[in-house]
Amino acid sequence: MKKINFIYTLVFIGLLSFTACSTDDLEPSLEQNKLVEGSIVDVSNLFGILKGSYDILSLTGYYGRDFIINNEVRTDNCFANGSSGRFTTEASFSYNANSGYMWDEAYRALAGANIIINTDVTKLTGDQAYGKHLQGQAYAIRALVHFDLLKSYGQQHVGGTLGVPYVKEFKGSDLYPARNTVQEVKTFIMEDLNSAFTLMDEAFYDKSKQFMSKFTAKALESRVAVYFGMWPEAKLAAEAVINSNRYKIILAGDYVASWGQDGSSNSIFELAFSSTDNQGINGLGYIYRKGTSGSYGDVQVLNEVANLYEVGDVRAGILGYEGTRLINKGKFPDLTGFDNVSVIRYEEVILNYAEALFETGGDALTQLNKITSNRGASAYTVVTKDNILNERRKELIFEGFRYDDLLRTGKSIVKFSLQQNIASTIPYGDPRMTWAIPKAEMDANSNMVQNTGY
Repeated sequence: MKKINFIYTLVFIGLLSFTACSTDDLEPSLEQNKLVEGSIVDVSNLFGILKGSYDILSLTGYYGRDFIINNEVRTDNCFANGSSGRFTTEASFSYNANSGYMWDEAYRALAGANIIINTDVTKLTGDQAYGKHLQGQAYAIRALVHFDLLKSYGQQHVGGTLGVPYVKEFKGSDLYPARNTVQEVKTFIMEDLNSAFTLMDEAFYDKSKQFMSKFTAKALESRVAVYFGMWPEAKLAAEAVINSNRYKIILAGDYVASWGQDGSSNSIFELAFSSTDNQGINGLGYIYRKGTSGSYGDVQVLNEVANLYEVGDVRAGILGYEGTRLINKGKFPDLTGFDNVSVIRYEEVILNYAEALFETGGDALTQLNKITSNRGASAYTVVTKDNILNERRKELIFEGFRYDDLLRTGKSIVKFSLQQNIASTIPYGDPRMTWAIPKAEMDANSNMVQNTGY
């Protein structure tokens, strides 16, 4: 990425199907900014831009594969076996400043969101109430993306205070944003989620779960609050989702099959894939399984994971073997990448609620056992922090949560298996627990500060 707002200009031009030369030939200009401002005349234009931002979230470099996989291979769940050479660098914590990861995709998604947010809907033709609903979704996207950026590039676990640039405007005159602090980014995320909840209208609720809703904003708020240890906020946000009565925990008998179905009763928000719009060989199924079709199968499950589940726990049904290789066979089961990718589901909200209740002295046991009772697992008789984290691991495995759970609770990445790619334990606070700001950004932006160790 040459500059964050440079990406913004290019993305918007692409979204509105304007013809442009290559990115190397373009620079943002006053004329292009005027083009942006003058091209949105109807609410339907906002919807087109919003779909573009959702599509960017689904790219291979983001939720389409890499963002999820990078948060699994760096944990006690998975490792990279080198089958095609993919993810060995990440799994061994050997990355450097030349690794861009999801930086570009994230700021590209923000481009469309900010254009929508900063549009005066009252000046557009079309259903203005729907326009406000679209703006609410854009606020939620902006919050989610900045949260993902902060978890990936922020210094909160490596002894620093810097977060990421929180970009709120599509503005060609501000090409070199500096990093906001972690505290500032956290505050802005929570403010955006509040705006999202306020603006979105349940009259436009999308039953496919492929577009965000009011309660997606609250579900995400519970996630953010848990990450930062904001327990009263996490409790209230989770309660809002629960009390909406829109979602249900998937029953034990439906659990395995639910991963091959779209828009299930537990889904709060998922990214859409289909036979004509998918990541194909660069998707999650292809990297988790080798199969008989010659797929990559680079991301293998550590043998110890087989011991996570007791006899009768239906979640063991997502595990399988290819020869002697333990694999994830059940989540994202379609090798061709047709399965929608869950971004947030109801079970996570229940686990967020249980943890918030545990931290605030509430009845966490009842909530935690709502998960076990629907999984064929033994009920807990007592709640501890370790019990909660273990249940999160069992429920959310292979979905990209484990790395964040380890770091937010101050844990090291322990070397316990010869299968792991790391040579030794990565102690909590090690500079490698955060990505480097991409070199291209550092070279182009004099206001950008690199993370320690790169």
